[in-house]
Amino acid sequence: MGTSVLSLRIDGELLERLRHHAAKRGMSVQDYVIRTLIRDDFDERFQAAVDETEKFYGVSEPRPIT
Repeated sequence: MGTSVLSLRIDGELLERLRHHAAKRGMSVQDYVIRTLIRDDFDERFQAAVDETEKFYGVSEPRPIT
C-alpha cells in the first residue's frame, strides 16, 4: 500500500486545538489527525456490522453504541 498527500486548509484556532490535543498525547498533528480518522472509520464500520447483525437476527430497533 502506497501513500498519498492530503492538503487541508483549516482555521488557525482549529489548528491550535489540534496541536494542543496532539501534544497531550505526545504526537504530531499529522499523526493525531490520521489516528482520529482511522478511529472514526473503524467506528462507522463497526456500527454498520452491528446494524447488519441485528437485522439478520431480527432485533426490532438498532441500539446506538456508546
